[in-house]
Amino acid sequence: MNPRRTLPALLSAALGGCTVGPDYRPPDLASPAQWARAEAGRVDEAPADLARWWSSFDDPVLSSLVEGAVRSNLDLRIARARVREVRALHRVSEAALAPTLDAGGRVARERASQNGFFGQSPAVQQDPEFDSFRASLDAGWEIDIFGGLRRGTEAAAADLGEAEEDRRAVLVSLLGEVGRSYVALRGSQRRLAVLRENEGSARETLALTRARSQAGLATDLDVSRAEALLASVEAQVPPLEAACDEAMHRLAVLLGGAPDTLRAELAKEAPIPVPPPRVVVGLPSDLLERRPDLRAAERRLAAATARVGEAEADLYPRVSLTGAFGLESLDSGDFFDAASRAWALGPAVRWPLFAGGRIRATVEANDARAEQAAAAYERAFLEALEEVENALVGYLREWDRRRALADAASANRRAVALADDLFGAGLVTFLDVLDAKRELYDAEDRLAASDAAIASSLVLLYKVLGGGWEVPGRDGKPS
Repeated sequence: MNPRRTLPALLSAALGGCTVGPDYRPPDLASPAQWARAEAGRVDEAPADLARWWSSFDDPVLSSLVEGAVRSNLDLRIARARVREVRALHRVSEAALAPTLDAGGRVARERASQNGFFGQSPAVQQDPEFDSFRASLDAGWEIDIFGGLRRGTEAAAADLGEAEEDRRAVLVSLLGEVGRSYVALRGSQRRLAVLRENEGSARETLALTRARSQAGLATDLDVSRAEALLASVEAQVPPLEAACDEAMHRLAVLLGGAPDTLRAELAKEAPIPVPPPRVVVGLPSDLLERRPDLRAAERRLAAATARVGEAEADLYPRVSLTGAFGLESLDSGDFFDAASRAWALGPAVRWPLFAGGRIRATVEANDARAEQAAAAYERAFLEALEEVENALVGYLREWDRRRALADAASANRRAVALADDLFGAGLVTFLDVLDAKRELYDAEDRLAASDAAIASSLVLLYKVLGGGWEVPGRDGKPS
């Protein structure tokens, strides 16, 4: 450290005050002008209000589950408590800028060493034991000339912002999980209902085949094939029943309850939530404002930047004003006399002239952390863009798949009706009838699964867009 350069800087700072370290400016991240996979027929890039995305499905049960999760979810409760913790730590940081005042007092019976420095006095030689009485007020105030304390408060404020965004990220993730679990439940119930209908049809086919066999119109092979078809359909029932139970259990836990608490409310089959005809997604640049995880990453960068200055301030002197006023006496009778007064007032300076390079190494480490935070923020934005593009592709292509599956199911229904007519006329074998029915069962199951996949893909899209909370400034309300 060069005294010729440092001394003028110290004098200037002491007179006017300064804040060392870099001043934070949010980075300007390049964003695509529009989504690559947005299709005008189903996706609209107009400004999107996704605060209550679940209402677009017009499903009162889903809305009720979302409201219950917001009230009672335990992860959300933990996140809220974390915000309160960091808010208190922010107040602790702000308190460092204020003066301190301590009160103290002491009453003691003491004995002085007669062989010590003060022990040679006649009074101590005559009577080394005595009483002492003391009361004091001690004040202190560090004058934040170089801004180290202000940088610490700035970092703590950014930490608080990050905690708030982390809470919102938990909320976004929670609502997405509630939505997808609910869709999974209704999808499994729908597939199970289709399977039950097919099971009834398979039983009727088996009964008819057995009757025809007894009349000599069908073979034992036909009976075995009908039995195999029924058994195949029945084998698909237990996994779907388990899927329904698992989805109900997941929803109950997300709402802060025991796994079986929602069975009475959700066990009855209901339709799969129907997506709106057009989805409003906004522009890619909106993610920086809407996604809480990106907002949290930006706050982490702000905190890391402030801590560079906080560490750099240790290179310069710390100046404090200290004061003390008290009463001290060896006799309680004259404790409050003017002669018992004691006081001290003056500045104190501490300047680490040599610390083995520790302070500069700390500054360098914090600077490297800020660089990491900047790169992490940029990476998080690119990953967010990727997630939305993938969700858009998944949603739109599932609609294409659903159209093909609907055509296939319609064709299979005609095939079954035609096979029944031809079999009755003796123009096809019974195996042709069974094959047609098996293909119809599979087509109807895939169609039901696709309906659920479309709704689930849309929920995922809302989630990766950051939906589920009100962005401050958009409607004048905080989230």
